[in-house]
Amino acid sequence: HDGTTISMWLTALSAFCGAIYKKYNIDLTGLLQYVANQLKAQKSLDLLILQEMVHKMGGIEASEEMTKEHMEAMQGGELLRAEAAHFGQVRVTKKAAQRLKETLLESNLAIPLCLLIAQQRNCVVYRETENNHLKLVGKLYDQCQDTLVQLGTFLALNMSVDDYVRRLPQLGSLLSDYHIHADVAFFLARPMFAHSINSKYDELRRAEKNSKNLLPAQKTQKYLEAVRLVMTPICESVRPLCAARVWEDLSPQFFATFWSLTVYDLSVPNAAYEREVQRLKVAIQQTNENRDLPASKRKKELDRCTALMDKLLEEEKKQKDHNERIMARLTQEKDSWFLCRSAKLAKTETITQFLQLCLFPRCVFTATDALFCARFVQLMHNLKTPNFSTLICYDRIFCDITYTVTSCTENEANRYGRFLCAMLETVMHWHSSKKIFDEECANYPGFVTKFRVGNQPSENNDHVDFENYRHVVHKWHHKIAKALVVCLESKDYVQIRNALIVLIRILPFFPVITPL
Repeated sequence: HDGTTISMWLTALSAFCGAIYKKYNIDLTGLLQYVANQLKAQKSLDLLILQEMVHKMGGIEASEEMTKEHMEAMQGGELLRAEAAHFGQVRVTKKAAQRLKETLLESNLAIPLCLLIAQQRNCVVYRETENNHLKLVGKLYDQCQDTLVQLGTFLALNMSVDDYVRRLPQLGSLLSDYHIHADVAFFLARPMFAHSINSKYDELRRAEKNSKNLLPAQKTQKYLEAVRLVMTPICESVRPLCAARVWEDLSPQFFATFWSLTVYDLSVPNAAYEREVQRLKVAIQQTNENRDLPASKRKKELDRCTALMDKLLEEEKKQKDHNERIMARLTQEKDSWFLCRSAKLAKTETITQFLQLCLFPRCVFTATDALFCARFVQLMHNLKTPNFSTLICYDRIFCDITYTVTSCTENEANRYGRFLCAMLETVMHWHSSKKIFDEECANYPGFVTKFRVGNQPSENNDHVDFENYRHVVHKWHHKIAKALVVCLESKDYVQIRNALIVLIRILPFFPVITPL
């Protein structure tokens, strides 16, 4: 590196490695082992080589520049993600991706590389950068994070789930033996949870005598039973992460649920499916009209488009059914998420633990995680979760973002901006009309201002009304402006850069007040 950035020669050499290994069938083991050895020696600069190899050979790019359409597609099933959201030319790199996967598995480096990158990410700030510029420290951290997500995504897409489950250590082992932080441990283990729950669900259904004719309610019951059997050990393995008093505010079950779900579980991106189906219909029409195309080729292309369209519609239905089961699960769980010790603590401690252990670590992990966090807060509100104050949660997030913005790396600021934008979207939706506010907020426990112990009934004046809510939103906008001005007026490069990144991300909903 040259003080503040990674040297051009290393960037060019890494790109060259990626391109040459993609084009020619050269043994990859030596280079992958070299990267692993460098990580063992606590040097992460050479991760750039791995990043380029996974990008060029696997077709998976670590990119923050995702459009709204890409983000929507990323919330769908595997097929929708592959069709609409992959940045790399996936079709071109099938052979190369297969070669990279086989080398990683045969040399037994797939999971060790993930774990080494995760461990290096945790210590990069302390070990590699004592005398370096803060800008470079952020770059190295981002490189660890991006390569980890890229490699993890590549393995989850290209390995069979059974193989993946067999090779990856159990969650408890990741957390305690390998000292991996919860955000990474759950990122790596997430494909296992969904697979285990679905396998157990199928097993329980088949065990029934009349399994073909089960009623929807019976199927839901079987699913909830499968979730309980799979998630109970997970809840136990997260207990040692925090002091006992933390679990007095926030249950281990909630922690495990929050970290194990993905944005795929929360809603169906109907618009993205519709867009993709329309695109295929246009392609079919154009193929039919193209008289220059030989009949055999035309038939082949028409068959491909029709089959893909059917698969997408099937995938959309499958995701809708899955969503309904997830909602049944969350509805059943929500009453035991936040354990209220006293009325006052419901306002402060519970929200603090939620922000500290769940929301802040996850909203800067990936762009889709940022979206997940905003959606999950809205979902908790919609479910009328007991002892959870939506109002205080939003208030704590918006009231002083100076420290959060300052402590982000450049890529994290991008994700944090996405998170704030999604949160502001909900806030402004409720702000847009009294009718919407009355329907979606007025009598919800999330908008209670006076907290009462136990089962004391709440009164009408305990809730925030629309006019008061509008004043609160005005205050939030003012606070965001104030915090970002502090960052912009500081003489620190990182603060100024991060503030600008966040401002660009929240542009659709900020600023709306003149003068601020």
